[in-house]
Amino acid sequence: MRRQRFDDPWRTADAIGKTLGLRPVSELLPDAKLAAIAALRVQGPVAMVGDGINDAPALAASSVGIAMGGSTDVALETADAALMRNEVSGVAELVAGSKATLMNIRQNIALALGLKAIFLCTTLLGVTTPMVAILADTGATVLVTANALRLLRWKVRRR
Repeated sequence: MRRQRFDDPWRTADAIGKTLGLRPVSELLPDAKLAAIAALRVQGPVAMVGDGINDAPALAASSVGIAMGGSTDVALETADAALMRNEVSGVAELVAGSKATLMNIRQNIALALGLKAIFLCTTLLGVTTPMVAILADTGATVLVTANALRLLRWKVRRR
């Protein structure tokens, strides 16, 4: 009996999993990929990385589908995110970039709501005028925008 050749070698998946701190699943046929994703989705969100036509159903079934740079058109259309390069290190960069973006969003919400709360209270107490509160709100918009622009300089920190 001939040994089945898998497109997803376990060594590659294991290396990526260790980098991201995730438990990878590899060396599965298309039907088994769908079954594994269904089983894992019960426990929480599932990310699927694929590059071929046989990966498209699993990419669609996962919480986040990631297509590699040299993927087929079907995989690219089905995936939620596409890596520009055909390098698996891009998955770690994608996760790190997503975490940085979420952190920035949380900072911006806290900053904007904090300033609004401060100037709402001071205006109600008569310490500041409504015009100052309006200017502070405009200033908060500028601060939030400047904080978001920091992401343009964001680089992946290599270990």
